[in-house]
Parts: sequence; C-alpha cells; structure tokens
Amino acid sequence: MMFPIAVATLRHRKGGFVGALIALFCAAALVTGCGTLLVTGILGSVKPERFAAAQIVVTGDQNVHATEVSGKGKVKNKAKPVSDHVWVSAGLADQIRTLPSVKAVATEVLFAAYLPGGPTSDSFGHGWESASLSRLTLASGRAPSAPDEVVLDASTATATHLRVGSTAPLRTAGGTMPVRVVGVTSQGFASQAAIYFDTAEARMLAGHDGLVDAIGVFPAGDPDVTATDVKSLLSSADAGTVPAPVVHTGDSRGAAEFPDSANASVRLISMGAVLGGTSLIVAVLVVVGTFALSIQQRQREIAVLRAVAATGKQVRKMIGGEALAVGLAAGVAGAFAGLPLGAWLHGEFVSLNIIPANVPVVLSVFPVFASVLATVGAGWAAARISARRATRIRPVEALGEAELKPPRVSVVRALFGVLAIAGAAVLTALLTALHSDGASTPVCFNAVLLWCVALALLGPWVARSAVAVLGVPLRLSRVGGYLAANNLRAAAPRLASVITPLTLMTAMACTILFSQTSVADAATAQRAAGNVADYVVGSKVPAGAAAEVKAVPGVRTVTQVLHATVRTGLNDRNVLGVTPAGLGDTLDLGVTAGSVGSLTGPDTAAAALGQGYRVGSQVSMTLPDGTPARVTIVALYSRQLGFGDLVVAHSLLAPHVDVPLDDELLVKAPGVERAALVAALKAEPGLGIRDRVRAQASSNDAGAKIGYVTLGLIVAFTAIAVVNTLAMSISDRRREFAALRLTGATRRQVQRMLGWETATAVAVGTALGLAVAVAVLTTYASGMTRGTGGVSMPPGALAAVVGGGAVLATLATWVPARAALAAGPGSG
Repeated sequence: MMFPIAVATLRHRKGGFVGALIALFCAAALVTGCGTLLVTGILGSVKPERFAAAQIVVTGDQNVHATEVSGKGKVKNKAKPVSDHVWVSAGLADQIRTLPSVKAVATEVLFAAYLPGGPTSDSFGHGWESASLSRLTLASGRAPSAPDEVVLDASTATATHLRVGSTAPLRTAGGTMPVRVVGVTSQGFASQAAIYFDTAEARMLAGHDGLVDAIGVFPAGDPDVTATDVKSLLSSADAGTVPAPVVHTGDSRGAAEFPDSANASVRLISMGAVLGGTSLIVAVLVVVGTFALSIQQRQREIAVLRAVAATGKQVRKMIGGEALAVGLAAGVAGAFAGLPLGAWLHGEFVSLNIIPANVPVVLSVFPVFASVLATVGAGWAAARISARRATRIRPVEALGEAELKPPRVSVVRALFGVLAIAGAAVLTALLTALHSDGASTPVCFNAVLLWCVALALLGPWVARSAVAVLGVPLRLSRVGGYLAANNLRAAAPRLASVITPLTLMTAMACTILFSQTSVADAATAQRAAGNVADYVVGSKVPAGAAAEVKAVPGVRTVTQVLHATVRTGLNDRNVLGVTPAGLGDTLDLGVTAGSVGSLTGPDTAAAALGQGYRVGSQVSMTLPDGTPARVTIVALYSRQLGFGDLVVAHSLLAPHVDVPLDDELLVKAPGVERAALVAALKAEPGLGIRDRVRAQASSNDAGAKIGYVTLGLIVAFTAIAVVNTLAMSISDRRREFAALRLTGATRRQVQRMLGWETATAVAVGTALGLAVAVAVLTTYASGMTRGTGGVSMPPGALAAVVGGGAVLATLATWVPARAALAAGPGSG
C-alpha cells in the first residue's frame, strides 16, 4: 500500500530527492571505478611483446616459495614474485632442441642499454637471435654482425631520431660505447625499447656466462604436446636447474617477459580493495547524512501521515520504498558511469608509472552488479536509520514534534557514537607501533573514518556545543549574526548535517596529503644528515664512470650506490648496494650498534632498527633475480627512511639486477673543484653532478602517487556532498526566509545571516577536520619515523585545503540562496 505513495512522493518532491540521487550516483560510480581496478588485478593479463611469436617460453621461476603452518596444523604454500628476471642455463636450450615435437628454439639475453633521446627505463639490449621470438622483420638495413653494430625496433628509432647509418653513444653497465645503426625493424614495441646486437656480443655484454633469461620454443605440431614434452624434460633429474625452470604458454608468456606485472596485479588488487572500501564507507557516511537531512525537511509531511492513522511501520516502508527507487535509479546510472571512471583511473596509474602500460584494463559486469547492490543497500539502510525516530513518535505528538524539531540524540545513537570514539582512539594509538607504509596506511584511513563517524553520530551535541561557544561573537553582529546564532541554536541537526561532510573532506584531504609530506620530510632530513659526501654523480652510472671519477686527483672515496628490492622470506626489503671501501667518508647511517667498517664483502650487511635483527644475526635473502644469499649483520642503523631496510655490498647486488648501472656515485673529494669532476665525465653524456640531499632517494614513489589519486577521488566525492548538503539545507528554508522578509528583514540582512551560518559551519567543520587529522597524523608520523619526525603541513597545501572547503561552502550557500530569495517575501 505504501509503495504507490512512495512513488507519488518522489514525483511531487523531486527537488527533495535530488541530493540523495546525486550522492548515490557518485557513490555507485566511485565503487564501480575502484572495483574495475580490483577486477583488472584479478583477471587481467599481460600481453607479450618480445615473446609474441613463441608459443612456448621457458624461464626461471619468478617466485619465492615458502610453506607456512597455521596453529591448527594447516599447511599453506605461498609464493611472492621477485623483481627482476630469473636466468636459466643456456645448455637447456640444446636439450629442448632435441625433442621430436620441437621445430626450433631461440634464446634471449637482456641487459640495460640506453640511447640519447630514448626512454630512461625499460630500455634493453638483446641478441639478434631473439628477434624471431617476436617475428621482427627488417624494414631497412641488415642484421648486426660486428660488436659495434645494432638494429633498433621501429619505435626506438623514431624516439631517438636514428636511422640506418647513424652513430650514437650507447650506455651499458660496463661503460659508454659508440654504436652504428645497421638496421631498423618494421615493427615497434609499445612498452620498451629494444636494441639488438650480434648474438655473441649480446651474451658478452649481458655478463651472465652460460645463462639466458628466456628460451623460446617453436612446436613442430600440436603446441600442447610440445609443452608437455618440455615439462617432462624439465622435471627429469638431469635436466633441472636451480631454481627450477618454468614453462609458459598463452598469457603467462607476458608475465615471463615482464616480471613486474605480478607486482602490478598485486598493486591493482590492493588499490581497488582499499580505494573501494574507503569509498564505500565514505559514501555510506555521506548518504546517511543526506537522507537524515531530507527526512528532517519532511517531518511535517511525516507528521500529517502519522496524524491520519498511518503506522510507523507503514511510513518506514514508504521511506524505504523511496530509497529503493532512488537507489536503483542512481545506482544503475552511477554503476555504468563508473566503468569509464575505472578506465580513466587505470590510465592515470599507467601514466604515473604505478602499473605498466601493457596491463590492459578489464571492464567487467561484476563491479557494476556489486556497485548497484552496495548503493541500493546503503541508500535503503540510510533511509530506514534516518527515519527511525521520526516514525516512532505517537500520532498525537507528531505535528508538535514536526514544529519543534528537538535536537535530541537517542541513547542507541549516543552509544554507537561513544563506541566509535573508543575504536578511533584505539586505532590512533596503534599507529605508533606500526612502522611500515603497508601496515600504517589502512589503519590511518580507518582511524580518520571512525573519528568522522563518531562526530556524525554525535553531531547535534557537537553542533550545540559549537553554537554555545561561537554564539557570543556572532551576536556582536546585531542583525545577521544575531539571527544566525538563534537559527543555529534552534536547528542543531541541520548544522550537524552540514558539518559532517566538511569535517570528512578536511580530515581526509589533510591525512592523505600530509601523511606523504610528513614521511617525505623525515626521509629528506635523514638523507641530509646521512649523506656526508662532497659531490653526487648520477644517474644510471656505468662502471667506467666510477673509475674516471676515482682517477681525478684529490678524490679520496667514491661510493657506488645501487637501489634494489630483495626478499627475506616472503617480505620485501628495500636494499642499498654500496662499495664498502671508505663508506664512512660518504654515508652516516646513524649506526647504533656494530660498525659499518665491518661491512667488507658480499657476506656482510647492515640492517635498519626494528626488523628483529641484531649484530651477528644470519639473514637469508632472495636477490632480485631469484638467487639465494646469506649475510651476517655487522651493524644496526637508525636512518631507515633515508637509506632503506638493508645495506649490502655492491658486489653482492649488482650481478643480480636487470639494471646494474649505479643510481649515483657519492664522492668525497675535499678541495676538489666541481669543474674537475665535470671534465672527467665528458665521455659519459647525460651524467652530471646531482643534488646531494636527493642522492639516496629511491625512485619508487608509487605510494605517494596512489595517495594523490585517492585524494582526488575522495575529496571530489566529499566536495559534492558538501555542495549537495548545503544546497538542500538552503532550498528547504524558503518559508523561513519569506517569514523574515515579512517581519521587516531586508534581503541583504537575510544573506548576511546565511553568510554567518555558513562561516560558522565552515569554521566548525574545518576545526574538527584538522583536529582529527592532526591527532591521527601525529601517531602515524611517530610510528613511521620511530619518533624522529613529526607532522609536516606545508602552509600552501594547508591553505588550499582550508580555502577550498570555504569556497565550496560559500558557492553552495549563495547560489541556492539567491534562488530562494528571488521570489520575494510573499511567496513562502
């Protein structure tokens, strides 16, 4: 019976439901967009480029494996990817070639190689033999045959403006060498630069004697039969290598070609889950506030229904029906709008180098269905919760209740508010014990959301307290401020509904922005204190350049520095590979135990505090190419943010990374002029003296980039909620404005009253948002910096956050206010 009434209500009160419609639409779009990232991470695959023509590819096992036994005796086999290519024996290709089902075999090696004007990452040299793996054909020229001859793929030739006959300096790990282009292929690669050498020269430059990074297999007949034969060969006792090789077919060839694709999938899944979960919580918070305000505006209508014998259950059904209708319309439209949003997000993450470009977005119906269900459920629950008090009063009291609108908070609501405060306090305190970004970030966001939930639940009390404090200065304005103070005191729920999204927007924006700046500033301070070199040379420095700098008279120490990621067990560790000789001249790690002087070779290492190590600990690790290693900890240091988790010998790390060029050289050269070093580097185009403080900065700033995209999404959504809530609040007050005009108030005085009310809401919302952000960020910074750093809030960014909220609130007040006041005093 109540559903037709609900439909009629929607038809005749379109304006009252626009706010809820907009909030639910945006929520659905946001959840679908984040769900698209999640699905891409789960179902997405990487298309092979260099291995596109080989139906079967054999590589080393790109995963580290571990067995975990739970408390119930359950055994779990877990695997995590290593960061670089795992190499296999070149002799294995000869064994595969003898199989009857194999038509041909081609091997590939790769090594870092950079041309002027070409890409500064994902640029590799290969042997011409491996061109057959991608079916490359020559558009011009011939195959390379001499050590200084190269063939370029079409995309690289275009980017570097080189053609057949051109010469250019090519930088490799061994040094810079002149090369001559003797061929350009018809095809190009989208995700990498490929520079082909004579096969024997490429193997020599790769530096992995007797090893190849991949073996491409061409079947003589059925590829499945060939793949089975190759697997049988690899499993035989005399054919295996360590780590055991893996056979790739279909889409898994892309994962073999691009080892980072596994990490990209993990990033997409974690980003989609965190962003989607955070967005959904924010959406529920905003939608509940929107429906609460909508129902407050309809108390008179609900009172009439109750007075003419409608039961509370019937009214709740009507409101639930309205919410279902609005939620379904907004959810379906928003969910489909979220698909291009998901594609845009994917494109943004690709452009920021968070995920590789060859991980295509997967557009699926699953996020759409999940978004519609979540949105409809959130809208229905929000409406029923908001309507609970309005429909439980007695019919006789309904009209009086509608007129008085007392700002009372129910016992149940107050209890949940107190529980939310307790939970937020626990999470905020917990942050001091968390020292990694992966552990701290979700807790940090959840703490902010819980504080905002608590403030929303206790909103009327918060609003009344704020008005009690701010009412005194407001009344100094004899008309506008006086009217605003009385209005705010009488309509605390309305003020609370405006404060909530303002608080949420300010708190989330400050947390996302200043969590990054707090950690970055602490890391910069540690690098500034720890880098005691006179000069820094970078980047992508070949070994020959280090020798040239060492030969400059007056140079005392040259420390080669290489950044990488290793695994201890299944855990990622950021590692600094350094040449140990004279390390104390260039780096001060903040040693608290042991001595960096004991870091003498590939079997020793220094470790940052807080990882459970002590001097003398034996640490087993897996190097970037899957090679196992074991080191003894000889020193503990405190400057982890500036210098990573472990410091190991350069000789241990360099042979086991895809790009063994040094990230920088730290030079101790007292009294040596800068010009002398620059002159020594003339043979190495592109190298120069870098900023000393930035020297030890890792290039992996994916966390900051993800944070900024998250900031844009969530702040955009909460900004819409702020505008939405204020617009709904103003548009419902036409009768009030008309009454003020009829009693003698001028239009300007009413506008001033609204200005004071908005200023009060902005001041309270901003203050509460800043208080939440500062409380959470203080413990977050304490945990991440282990008490060595505090909250960093750059004045410009802080002003942008506060000013942005104020501008939004002002626009959301004045635009509907002008429309509400335009009709004149007798129209209410």
